[in-house]
Amino acid sequence: MPYTPRGKYFEELELGQEIFTASRTITESDLVQFANLTGDTNPMHTDAESSKSGMFGERIAHGLLGLSYTMGLLWPLGFMEGTVMAFMGLEAKFKAPIKIGDTIHAMAKIKQKKEMKAMGGGIVVLESRLYNQRQEVTQQADMTVLIKSKPHDPTV
Repeated sequence: MPYTPRGKYFEELELGQEIFTASRTITESDLVQFANLTGDTNPMHTDAESSKSGMFGERIAHGLLGLSYTMGLLWPLGFMEGTVMAFMGLEAKFKAPIKIGDTIHAMAKIKQKKEMKAMGGGIVVLESRLYNQRQEVTQQADMTVLIKSKPHDPTV
């Protein structure tokens, strides 16, 4: 039996459509593991004592950790599962720090669509926002992905 994607095809995504995620709480372990995984051991993320005298007064999450969690929160919703062909670009703005103990959730909005028949689908720009528990935007990013077109039904 052929594989049927759970995700939405290019033609099924509507401009302006918004997708909301569940939430998760940022832990000290998240910062430590991300620092170890990436090698980014900047003291603003890893050194509680020196961070006290820094701009935020405490350790904050890596910006790229927030972007990673945005994708990690969106992916389980399934709208890209089996239909996304490529992640093509990212433009991000970091608006506010993400702190240990913050509970974050994401929203993605279909911002732009451009059919690319020669590539078998279309380019979709998702405008994402990552919020903390106070509904403050901590990060905003435009993510460009290539999404498959709906297969042609030969019986039609």
